[in-house]
Amino acid sequence: MNIIKLNAIDSTNSYMKKNANKNNFESFTVVVAEKQTDGRGQLGTVWESDQGKNLTFSVLIKFLDFKITQQFYLSMAVSLGVLKVLQSQFNSNFHIKWPNDILADKDKVAGILIENSITGNFIKNAVIGIGLNVNQTNFSKEIAYVTSLKNISGNEINKGELLKDIIASIQYYVEFIYRKEFIKLKEMYMSSLYKFNSPAMFMDKDNVVFMGKIINISVEGQLVIELENEKTRKFNLKEIKFASR
Repeated sequence: MNIIKLNAIDSTNSYMKKNANKNNFESFTVVVAEKQTDGRGQLGTVWESDQGKNLTFSVLIKFLDFKITQQFYLSMAVSLGVLKVLQSQFNSNFHIKWPNDILADKDKVAGILIENSITGNFIKNAVIGIGLNVNQTNFSKEIAYVTSLKNISGNEINKGELLKDIIASIQYYVEFIYRKEFIKLKEMYMSSLYKFNSPAMFMDKDNVVFMGKIINISVEGQLVIELENEKTRKFNLKEIKFASR
């Protein structure tokens, strides 16, 4: 496992994208930084992290035969890789919140950002950015419903060992993609999905609140919700959110 350690960088994803081809990084090369000055989340949101407290890192994953139309399976594999390590080491009720946030009970503990390099109709490689709240115990008041592994366990966590465990776990689940075992991968993802098959209140992009339940994820990675009238609607990222916790 090739791990590149940096003290501070604008973004580990940006560093990886700039240097992966130039330095011919092998698959599962990791760049980890003690501080990110421009950490990013989904669709340009900001990831906040105190210096030296958390895990902020990026992983390069290479593919030979991975179609663009199958890209959401990578989101499944990576989120499962993070989730299973946390479930095995910490006493909390962890779930994946669609598409790939990790919740401890109802609070966010990790976020994932995937950026793909495309050649034709295939994904050549992917840079996976992961932010995991580890030893930070206080968070900005502007950021609601977040927690950390230290808040959960009461103990200081060894970040280096945790990082190695997570990378090994991600490798395990990415193997399902290499073997094209997509049905099995999706089954594991759906069984770990927050509020799957449970009635919940949602709010759409027009601020309309409605009752429904998550029944599936489409091939494109859209959230499929069954409404009270038993009709279904599909939603892309940022088109829907939970109206209550």
